[in-house]
Amino acid sequence: MANININKKQFEKEIGKLDEKMQNRIMLFGTPIENITSEEIQLEIFPDRPDMLSYHGFKRAFLGFLGKQTGLKRYNLKKPEKDYVVKIESSVKDVRPHTACAIVKGLKLDDNKIKEIIEVQEKLHTTIGRKRKKAAIGIYPLEKIKLPITYKALEPDKIKFMPLESSKKMSGLEILQRHPTGKEYAHLLAGKAKFPIFVDANKNILSMPPIINSQLTGKITEKTKDVFIECSGFDFEILKKCLNIIVTAFSDMGGKIFQMQLKGGKNEVTPDLKTEKMKISLENTNKLLGLNLNENRLKKLLEKMGYNYKNKTLEIPAWRTDILHEVDLIEDVAIAYGYENFVPEIPEISTIGKEDSKELIKKKISEILAGLGMIEVSNYHLTNKRDQFALMGVPEKEEKEFIEVEESKTDYTILRKDLTHYLLKNLSENIDSEYPQKIFETGKIFSLKKEVSESEHLAGAITPGNFTESKQILEYLFRMLDIKVTLKEAEEFPSHFIEGRVADIMLENKKIGEIGEIHPKILKNWKIKMPVALFEINLGDVFEKII
Repeated sequence: MANININKKQFEKEIGKLDEKMQNRIMLFGTPIENITSEEIQLEIFPDRPDMLSYHGFKRAFLGFLGKQTGLKRYNLKKPEKDYVVKIESSVKDVRPHTACAIVKGLKLDDNKIKEIIEVQEKLHTTIGRKRKKAAIGIYPLEKIKLPITYKALEPDKIKFMPLESSKKMSGLEILQRHPTGKEYAHLLAGKAKFPIFVDANKNILSMPPIINSQLTGKITEKTKDVFIECSGFDFEILKKCLNIIVTAFSDMGGKIFQMQLKGGKNEVTPDLKTEKMKISLENTNKLLGLNLNENRLKKLLEKMGYNYKNKTLEIPAWRTDILHEVDLIEDVAIAYGYENFVPEIPEISTIGKEDSKELIKKKISEILAGLGMIEVSNYHLTNKRDQFALMGVPEKEEKEFIEVEESKTDYTILRKDLTHYLLKNLSENIDSEYPQKIFETGKIFSLKKEVSESEHLAGAITPGNFTESKQILEYLFRMLDIKVTLKEAEEFPSHFIEGRVADIMLENKKIGEIGEIHPKILKNWKIKMPVALFEINLGDVFEKII
């Protein structure tokens, strides 16, 4: 969740009087009011709507919901002018490979607008950007920059500039060690031989993403009329979405959007504000919501949520990052229809429910492991080929044995085959946290033989840890479950374990999993610096034994 602060006078002038009815409409729109003062309104914005993390983004969406400005809003894009170019050098490939950029001109900034810009920038860093790990945004006064721009990477000692809120030049490494913002985000560049920078035609460094801008060229004021905007990170599609959210907010402030030519890397022109198209079924909508809408009514409801609708197909705004499936569109229909207008009905059946026996066993397992000081984690059912195969040292020939998601709109493209790789991923993302780290997960994994099958697994990992410690945890768990398991020397085992330090977990002469120490080369792939001991078992036979 993220909160945004809106000037109350501006809201009442541009949207409407903030009476009880308006407050109720804001709540039904899915943006609860956290606080109201004589000067400000604080709204809570849910994570699925980052396009509303600025006042102007909220205003655009809310005016449609109120029926005042319906349909898809169009923005005028001006083609790149001379030198509106960003040259992307190959040196950034292994550090922070992508960027999406734009220029906005003709702004009339004041204190409120500058606060809004800073707020939406930081909120996007936290949400879509995953605390700047996946995406970082830089905004610069164009009058202090000479185009074209170069995006490249240099050794830390060759990077020298004055970071924001500093009075002296620092090297790249000094910024990470001494500057407050540098120290906060230093882990994002930890272990990198080179750091990424944006440089203008005068060789002035604009910023060192994802850490900090330059004091000389990276601070906007009320005198700033034109700005250069860049988003850098690892997923080009996410960067384009972030850029779309930023430039449309600037356009609503009165600015004119100019595209920029990216040369090297993607060789594209950004932003393009290209809409996506998706089908929506009237039958599915009525069935899911329990309504009896006709085509014309559906069209009006969708237009209230900022879409264009024609021939059962929607045009989705370029700044909407949350639309992945038809169900997301149907949710917007429900919001536009008004949750207060749904009539609750008691089903004409009598049922007696009880908690699933398997869930009770899983709960008991969680309680036992938590009692040993382990932390339960919960990961996605979806993963990607790099995490599932490449980082786990799985031979390419085995990469055929997976279930792929069609037309995935994220980097999570396949169903997970085990829990082990996700636990290693969790540990790799917490290398700066306190040790020891002990985690476990119960969840479904998926396999493909003649058809898709799923099974319930349990996995646990400790670091720093060894085979004996992991074995003690496993034996205690099954002793508390009143089940006897034995360990048998493993003849065939996954390549991520160390030979001689791995065993099969046996239940009544049937193998139900493996336990062992993770191979150093796999730890290196994940950039884990401590030894890891891990076990994973199939809970299917455990359920049968207990139930």
